[in-house]
Amino acid sequence: MAAAWQDVVRDAAAVREAAAVAVDAALLAGGLMRTGEQPNASDVVNYAPFTLLPSPVPRALFEQAYAVQQDFNLLVDAVSQNKEFLEQTLASTIKADDFTAQLFRIYMQVLEEGLAQPVFLGINRSDYMFDCGLDGTAALRQIEINTIAASFGGLTSRTADVHRLVLKVLGKTEEASHLLPNNPAKGLALGIAKAWELYGSQRAVVMFLVEEVQRNIFDQRCVEIELWNRNIGVVRKRFRDVFEQGSLDASRRLYMDGQEVAVVYYREGYVPQTYNQQNWEARLLLERSRAVKCPDIATQLAGTKKVQQELSRPGTLEKLLPGHPEAVARIRATFAGLYSLDEGEEGDRIAATAIADPDRFVLKPQREGGGNNLYGEELREVLEKIKDSPERTSYILMDKIKPQPALNYLLRAHSPLQVSECISELGIFGVYVRQGQQLVLNQAAGHLLRTKAVEHADGGVAAGVAVLDTPYLV
Repeated sequence: MAAAWQDVVRDAAAVREAAAVAVDAALLAGGLMRTGEQPNASDVVNYAPFTLLPSPVPRALFEQAYAVQQDFNLLVDAVSQNKEFLEQTLASTIKADDFTAQLFRIYMQVLEEGLAQPVFLGINRSDYMFDCGLDGTAALRQIEINTIAASFGGLTSRTADVHRLVLKVLGKTEEASHLLPNNPAKGLALGIAKAWELYGSQRAVVMFLVEEVQRNIFDQRCVEIELWNRNIGVVRKRFRDVFEQGSLDASRRLYMDGQEVAVVYYREGYVPQTYNQQNWEARLLLERSRAVKCPDIATQLAGTKKVQQELSRPGTLEKLLPGHPEAVARIRATFAGLYSLDEGEEGDRIAATAIADPDRFVLKPQREGGGNNLYGEELREVLEKIKDSPERTSYILMDKIKPQPALNYLLRAHSPLQVSECISELGIFGVYVRQGQQLVLNQAAGHLLRTKAVEHADGGVAAGVAVLDTPYLV
C-alpha cells in the first residue's frame, strides 16, 4: 500500500465514516448502475462498485502506457487494413472457433462486394498490469487490447471526484490535490463527433447498438450526452431492431425506420451468445452499409487474442508499421510472453510446458467481456482434454503476470466493509479517425483503473469482480 494510506487503512472508525460519505458522493456524482433484479429499469439503481481509496500506480509506468497509446491506435488501424495478415493469422482459429469464423465470413463478403464505408473510427482500450520482478521493480505488461465495446469511459470519469472527497475526509487534502482529472467520455465523444462530421450529413444520427439487458446504461449515457451537447442526435437500437427496421438505399446509406445513420457505435456484438440467425443478418446489413462502424468488422478481428499473439512474433510489428521504428520499440516494450497453440511441433511443446507448470500461464480463448480466461488446475484440465484436438488452436497462452498487491476496501452495494488484498489493471482509451488513407485524429482519450481482490483470477466490473478505481501516482 502507498505509504500515504498506511495510517488510515486500519482505522475502523475513520474508514466507516469515509465509506458512508463515499457512497453518497458516488450516487450524487452519477456513478450508477442498474440493478441485477431490474437491469432494464432506471427507477431503481445503485452505485457502481468502487474502491474506498485510490490505488498506488507507478508514475513512470502510467506515463509509459499513455505514451504508447497512439502507437497502438496506428497498429490496430494497420492490422484492420491488412487482409493478407488477418487471413494468415486467423486461418487456424476460424477452423476451430465458430464465432470468429462467422465474423471472418462477413469480413470477406464485405470486401468482395467493395467497402462502401469512407470514414473509419476506432475506439479501443489497451489494458495493462504491473508485473513485479524478482528484484521488486515493476514493468508495464499488456493484457489485451479491446477493439469493440470498450466500456466504463463514462463512469470512471465520475470516480476521481469521489476519491478526492474521500481523501479530504480522511485529512489527506494535499494528496487529494494530486489526483488527475480524467474524462474518457469526452474523448470518445470527440472521436464519434469527428466521424459523424466527416460522414457529411447534418440530419443523420449516431446509433448506439446496445444489448438486450442494459445494466450499464449510465456509462453509455455519459458519451451520449456529450454528443447531444454537440447537437448530434443519438438513437439506441438492438440487433433485432436493425433486423426489423434497417434498410440500405442504392448508395448503401443506412436507414433505421427512415432515419439516416452516420455512425454505428457498438456496445454489443462481442460474444457468441448475442447472435442468432437474424442478428447475424443484421450485422451483415450494418457492415455492408456506408455508415461509419465503430468498430468495422476488420477492426473487431484485429482485437482477437490470436492476432495479439501473432503481433508478438519477431519481425511482425516491423512489417505492419514500416518506417515507425520508435513506435515498434514502444509497443514491444509492453508485451508479455505470448505463445501459439497451433497444431505442430511448436504448439505441442508449449501445451506440454503449460500442462506441466500451469501456474506460469493464462489460457485465453477468442472472447471479450471478462471472465473467460483459465488459470491453474482449470487450465491444466482443459489443455489435457484438447491437447491433441484442433480445438486448442482457438486458444492462446500468455505468461501469467504477478503484480504487487495493496490493501484497499472494495465498496459494493449490500456487501460488508472489509479490507482486502487487491491488484489493479490500468486501461488507456485510444481514439482514431481515418478518412480514406489519411489519419485525421489519433489520441489517447483518458484512463480506467479497475481493482479486484487477489483471490479473483479473472473478470471485470460488468462481470461483478473488479471495481472502479483512481490511480494515485507514486
